[in-house]
Amino acid sequence: MSGKLTLVSHHLCPYVQRAAISLTEKGVPFERVMIDLANKPDWFRAISPLGKVPLLSVDRDGEETVIFESAVILEYLEETEANPLHPVDPLTRARHRAWIEFGSAILNAIGRFYSASSEAAFRSEASGLSAMFDRLEAELADRTSPGPWFTGAYFSLVDTVYGPIFRYFDVFDRISDFGILDRKPMVAEWRQALSERRSVKEAVDQDYPQRLEAFLRAKASRLSQIIRQGDQATVLPSLDFDIRLDSDRLAPGGAEQHAEQGRTMHRQPEAAAALGVIADVEHRAAASGVGAVQSVDAAAQ
Repeated sequence: MSGKLTLVSHHLCPYVQRAAISLTEKGVPFERVMIDLANKPDWFRAISPLGKVPLLSVDRDGEETVIFESAVILEYLEETEANPLHPVDPLTRARHRAWIEFGSAILNAIGRFYSASSEAAFRSEASGLSAMFDRLEAELADRTSPGPWFTGAYFSLVDTVYGPIFRYFDVFDRISDFGILDRKPMVAEWRQALSERRSVKEAVDQDYPQRLEAFLRAKASRLSQIIRQGDQATVLPSLDFDIRLDSDRLAPGGAEQHAEQGRTMHRQPEAAAALGVIADVEHRAAASGVGAVQSVDAAAQ
């Protein structure tokens, strides 16, 4: 055991979800603290060198150590907790790490897809995404053991990475049929198995689809135009959100401060998205020239 663990998170970040899934699969208890990336509290800035989530705070014998970058967090959990998710064989483990990187590349492509401003760019990004999943379909076809997971028989760290990826498509499918995952039966089987896995389902709040739809709707993109035009197959219900900013629950040195337990803002989805992750994500995406999912790696890695 590595001590008391606190996962500093954001509601939409897929890289946070990786860590949450791994912790749940290993049966490790942890506390989760949500922050607003558009309004980062001072305690978060003090302990996050890159200004990103996830962070994993490890309190061992009263001494706090903060780990940043999702890949590092996953490897630390593999080294310190039971129920390993990496294969034992070094070559197989290296290939798994490579497909985890491929998953990160897919997240970047998803960001370009939902950020594309023109019809031509939107279609091009959809085609590129489809091709990436064709590569995955071929890899899954080469599995040597039966079962629904990346390896077939057992759930691995690769599965923790692709659960959050397929969750995007649960929302995309409610908007319209973009055909990205069509004619990929093994990918479809894998997606279904992941959607039913308890650790994957519990990695986000129940209002995740509404939050993501609100985020997508608020963007100046071709996808947001489709949403606004009412071309979606199913309209997600509009909800009021309680966005709780649990500021100062995790201060440098591990001390919990209760002077400010958090603020609650009641907003419609469009406003919630704008006040939540939009400002931070758009700023980082513009600076890096890539899609917003990668900049929520400003929430991630």
